[in-house]
Amino acid sequence: MTTTASREPRSIDGVGETALWMAAARARESRRPDRLFEDPYAEKLAGPRGPDLLRYYHTSRGADTGNPYLAIRHRWFDEFLLESATPGCQVVGLGAGLDTRAYRLDWPADTVLYEVDKAAVLAYKAEHLSAGDDAARCERRLVPADLSEDWLAALREAGFDPQRPSVWFAEGVFFYLPEEKAAQVLRDVQGVSAPGSRIAIDVIGTGIFRFPYMQDYLQRLADAGAPWRWGTDDPAAWMRACGWTADAVLEPGNKGASFGRWSEDASPPDVPNLPRIYLISARPGTD
Repeated sequence: MTTTASREPRSIDGVGETALWMAAARARESRRPDRLFEDPYAEKLAGPRGPDLLRYYHTSRGADTGNPYLAIRHRWFDEFLLESATPGCQVVGLGAGLDTRAYRLDWPADTVLYEVDKAAVLAYKAEHLSAGDDAARCERRLVPADLSEDWLAALREAGFDPQRPSVWFAEGVFFYLPEEKAAQVLRDVQGVSAPGSRIAIDVIGTGIFRFPYMQDYLQRLADAGAPWRWGTDDPAAWMRACGWTADAVLEPGNKGASFGRWSEDASPPDVPNLPRIYLISARPGTD
């Protein structure tokens, strides 16, 4: 069963437009013989604009084959969700964008997946997937809401039950929000997460803002109205301050966050100001 958002304009911009770029990255990964995942819907969702954006940002990074982190991150989130989901669970994607996991992952029986994002983004996805594509492998409920506003009320109205354990994911979301807003979202999630709940997010380190190689890329994001706003060099402590205990904090190249695409010695832990990215899984409460 899929509930749909009200019809909105077909274009998306600002932070929402990054979803087109991510869809194009997933389509490119899906064409690789050694792909880390397969997303048969990504190319259609990316449209003609997505590959243009992908080339634009790749050029800024001086890479011909793109950023391997994007595929690593998506695969890591896939594995987290499949490991964490149980029969009858409720899963919530924050800033879900053009995510297609409702269609391509093998969910346990009676899973309900809530996709929270701006109405225009959800409407774009609905309009660019044909009727034949819309065959979700779980019950999918759309929650048109901005994370900077009262998204929790919209989630509850869609049927979310805070008395039941839940699995949350926010892929490529938190560093686009002001730091205090990102922290408030995490605190809000903690407040409606029953015991046994889990969350997965990714955040960036502050070195990204100082590393010379990143400056052109960051400027292009800012020019597009989608700046990266903040980072942390102690993600576990940041999670604790928001009411969570981190189960894992991984960088690309660490065991479980490489998948053969990232060297384990690419980001030595004792070298300051590197452009670090962290993949975090956590549970509510602090020890």
